[in-house]
Amino acid sequence: MNTNLSPATWVFRVNRACRLGQGPQLAWGRILRGVVGSGLCLAVSTSLTGCSTLTQPINGIPAHRISPDFFPEAKNDLVPVDIALLSLEPPRDYQLGPDDILGVYIEGVLPFNPPNEPPQPPPVNFPQENSTLPPSIGYPIAVQDDGTLALPLIEPLKVEGFTLEQVRDKIREAYIENDILREEKARPIVTIIQERTYDVIVVREDAGGVTGSRNAGGETLRGSDRSASGGLVKLPAYKNDILHALVETGGLPGLNAKNEIRVLRASEADKRKRADFLRDYWAGQRAAMADPCYCGPDLPEDPSVLRIPLRIRPGVIPNISEDDITLQDGDIVYIENRDTEVFYTGGLLPGGEFQLPRDYDLDVIGAMALAGKGIGASQNNRNGNGLMSSVGQVPPGMLYILRKTPCNGQIAIEVDLAKATNDPRSRPLVQPGDILVLQYKCEEELLNFAQGTFFTYGIRELFNN
Repeated sequence: MNTNLSPATWVFRVNRACRLGQGPQLAWGRILRGVVGSGLCLAVSTSLTGCSTLTQPINGIPAHRISPDFFPEAKNDLVPVDIALLSLEPPRDYQLGPDDILGVYIEGVLPFNPPNEPPQPPPVNFPQENSTLPPSIGYPIAVQDDGTLALPLIEPLKVEGFTLEQVRDKIREAYIENDILREEKARPIVTIIQERTYDVIVVREDAGGVTGSRNAGGETLRGSDRSASGGLVKLPAYKNDILHALVETGGLPGLNAKNEIRVLRASEADKRKRADFLRDYWAGQRAAMADPCYCGPDLPEDPSVLRIPLRIRPGVIPNISEDDITLQDGDIVYIENRDTEVFYTGGLLPGGEFQLPRDYDLDVIGAMALAGKGIGASQNNRNGNGLMSSVGQVPPGMLYILRKTPCNGQIAIEVDLAKATNDPRSRPLVQPGDILVLQYKCEEELLNFAQGTFFTYGIRELFNN
């Protein structure tokens, strides 16, 4: 008997046998013989190739045999860092420094008052918009870069680090000692008109334009087109810290940003340190790079760049000093986008690119659900041949994680979905750059083929006739 007949041919012969009076038993027998014969052919093909010729297997390593070095660290238990650590504690009394603008009034001296004329009242100065300072009185005089205050008829006074009350006493003593004012007339008024500010640059990639790739359903995946917001921010003294810089530019980093803040110092010493670091690294790699088989390590972290994490392990106190969070003129606060933290899907999963959650773990079962196909869902879409994976109700049970390794290598991690459903240890966490490929096991293809051939074609055509 020829067992390589198509299902339609089997149905035709059954119908003909029934019409000739040979009985349904003979028809059923021929159907079963045809199914068994085709199943044997498929089994032989499977035994020779290791799987069906329509789905090539991936040579994977079971997840429980993989070294822990290939798996990302869990982040479900991370907690937000105390944002108070990112802010300076202001002193009880404001301490003066260069670029502070003071309001000074000295009766008879500032302004000069001719004899026998009534003294002029001091001018009133209202604060600038968004300033928290109260209105002040006096003539504006700035503290010089060397920390001194220049006043008429006396030598410049050193006022850097002093409070307003202390400066008032120094001015009074100076004019009395120089016989310019009598003790009862030396009653200077010193207020602050404008605090000194620090010009800080904030670059934020977490609030840029939303474009990028989309998944199979047309949903936007990428969080940013790498455009950045922010700009130049003027921070008053004792508010020149990281927290105030973030508040002035939109608040704490959003979910599109990495869980860290980077600070690049503008001082020449730090710039030279960064340049020397890169020069030394590439000088050490240049000789080895001449070998075409050489694969050097990734570029290490720049020691001159301050990195402040936004989420940490419970009970861990980050080593953040006051100098770390204090910003000076020209410093750069950089919030980097995390649009590279994505994974990809293929095989029997809907193809697409999906962004990983920032603050919690995502295992392979969650990743499949995110891609639109949970465990246990059958594959009803036809493949290019219209066979095997297009029929039957047995869901695919093998998932492969294609993970990059150093030097452009790759490791295939094999995940048995039946085991993964019952054992959380068999559900690896997905990490950026992973490619998830869903496939049938060989026995699943055989069962689907048998179900599709026998039930879909044979039984339906038999009862239709």
